[in-house]
Amino acid sequence: MQTLAVDHPLVAHKLTTLRDVRTDSPTFRRLADELVTLLAYEATRDVRVAEATVQTPLVPAQGVQLASPKPLVVPILRAGLGMLDGMTRLLPTAEVGFLGMIRDEGTLQAQTYATRLPDDLSGRQCYVLDPMLATGGTLAAAIRLLFDRGADDVTALCLLAAPEGLKYLERAFEDITAPIRVVTAAIDSHLNEQGFIMPGLGDAGDRLYGVV
Repeated sequence: MQTLAVDHPLVAHKLTTLRDVRTDSPTFRRLADELVTLLAYEATRDVRVAEATVQTPLVPAQGVQLASPKPLVVPILRAGLGMLDGMTRLLPTAEVGFLGMIRDEGTLQAQTYATRLPDDLSGRQCYVLDPMLATGGTLAAAIRLLFDRGADDVTALCLLAAPEGLKYLERAFEDITAPIRVVTAAIDSHLNEQGFIMPGLGDAGDRLYGVV
């Protein structure tokens, strides 16, 4: 498994404002959207392409286009929805699937309550959107589901990650030889007793959409 904490001044600037408790939901949504586009630039460095020839106003030119099958973007509901526009801005032709998952606050285990994905993901590159990689249980369950359906390359985009969650993912996929990447704006210090990332930015879903 590869982990990349994107080191860029604009990433750090936007993340700092996201952490600020004074940042309201509209501003939080806008900044999260912008931050994801910056992360997506790094996350798609290995996106598969095929050679193509196009006609310029002067002569034919060699280039590349996204290869088939199209990449699949998978936001984990509900907070992952706040990352979808920022990701598809760079991959407008990607297909989008959805996973509804929730963490049991007692056991900290992930439970799936909704799935909207192709049954066969053979040969597909998948990009999972989950703002907070905390204990790692939710993201691991999502990635395992994608591999079980045939995906052969999975990249997760997270606003923040905790060391405990990264270690959990490494252990969970020791048996997987397919590429797994985590791209995040920062790796924070640790998890507290409630399983929240410290210093973190709070509950990403609540800050995006309010407490409902």
